[in-house]
Amino acid sequence: MYDAVVIGAGPGGYVAAIKLGQRGKKVALVEKSLVGGTCTNWGCIPTKALLSSTHLYSELSEKAKQLGINAQDLHYDFAAMKGHMNKVVTMSRKGIEYLLKKYNVELINSEAKIESPNFVRAGDVKLETKNVVIATGSFPSLIPPFDRVPGVWTSDDVFKMEKLPESILIVGGGVIGVEFATFFSALKIPVTIVELMEHILPTEDRDVADIVGKSLRKRGVQIYESSKVTDLQTTDQGFRCVIETKEGTIERLAQKVLVSVGRKPKITEDVKALGIEIQRGIKTNVRMQTNIPNIYAVGDVRGQIMLAHVAMYEGVIAAKNICGEETQMDYSAVPNVIFSNPEVASVGVHEKDVDPSKVKIFSFPLSANGRARTIVEREGFAKVIADRETMNILGMTIVGPSATDMIMEGVIAVRNKLNAKELEESIHPHPTLSEMILGAIEGIVEMPIHL
Repeated sequence: MYDAVVIGAGPGGYVAAIKLGQRGKKVALVEKSLVGGTCTNWGCIPTKALLSSTHLYSELSEKAKQLGINAQDLHYDFAAMKGHMNKVVTMSRKGIEYLLKKYNVELINSEAKIESPNFVRAGDVKLETKNVVIATGSFPSLIPPFDRVPGVWTSDDVFKMEKLPESILIVGGGVIGVEFATFFSALKIPVTIVELMEHILPTEDRDVADIVGKSLRKRGVQIYESSKVTDLQTTDQGFRCVIETKEGTIERLAQKVLVSVGRKPKITEDVKALGIEIQRGIKTNVRMQTNIPNIYAVGDVRGQIMLAHVAMYEGVIAAKNICGEETQMDYSAVPNVIFSNPEVASVGVHEKDVDPSKVKIFSFPLSANGRARTIVEREGFAKVIADRETMNILGMTIVGPSATDMIMEGVIAVRNKLNAKELEESIHPHPTLSEMILGAIEGIVEMPIHL
């Protein structure tokens, strides 16, 4: 008898299994493919490995002369980039496997089928368990007309390419689309983005999209916003795409088409047969329980916030509740990070979603930051949103170098309802990019010193 059987070894599943193992529970983790799930094998990790290569290439291409570095005959080796990516993915996967073994989690490489709330079949083996954690993840959406045309890429397919395309059209200007546009454009490959909403990165504020869009256009990316691909035909050279734009209908040719319009929860028929409540994804309470009390669900399969770090913490919450520690998931301070160039990170409320009469908002420009000048960076800002009466921090957005790391100050502030004055009185090191956040906080409290 297992204390828990976890189905799916992605970020939510393996974290739940490890946390249970650390607490002495008998756990089986069933995974039909590779440990680490989408994030480790076809998402977060390989994308960032490739972007690390192109970021360095861009830095040398664009800044070397200003910084006194002779970078003549600069070129890249895509095969070596992929070698770096594969090495990082393998190391990450092996690290997870080591932790599973360390904490006595039984890893079963098989497809799982839930036969009842207390029995899970893994291949030819029937596992009896007190609890089940469903962490089967998601898969890329492929909508019409793209699902009818052979050869169209999803984000999973990009990492299988043996050579770079001569040109690429990306359908969807969200996080995934913008990150891939950043990668390909850095290597001088013609990129077109088609975004249905009024601006790219539609979940972020307009000022964020404007800076990222300006950077992409500077690298040759064509961006069509409030637009959609209405027809797609294969040609000898790739694809002919008909795009309906604000100005009218146009045609574009591209060797490859990448569709990045989101992901769908991976809900299997055995789960549906159990009578588990489904609303877009598997519905749970804040303890990660489904309507069947001993069956939990975490991560993308819930169809809510599809981020690896959210899945991980949902796995922790599920494990704690299985162990008898009543714990609730708190989504009030979930950071969003985008590895574009410049980077984008946000947490809490956005300017577009608040009542201006109830908040104070201040943006401090990257161009006024001393450390930014030393690394030849100008485009970006730190924006802080605080409650007008209490001065508590409600949201933060950062655009610029290392934004994805610096946002943690905002996460702590929003999560713990910190006051802007408390943060302003916290000495920030100089010269650092974090002083950009201090400048925005000073603007909330009184006036920024360096502006």
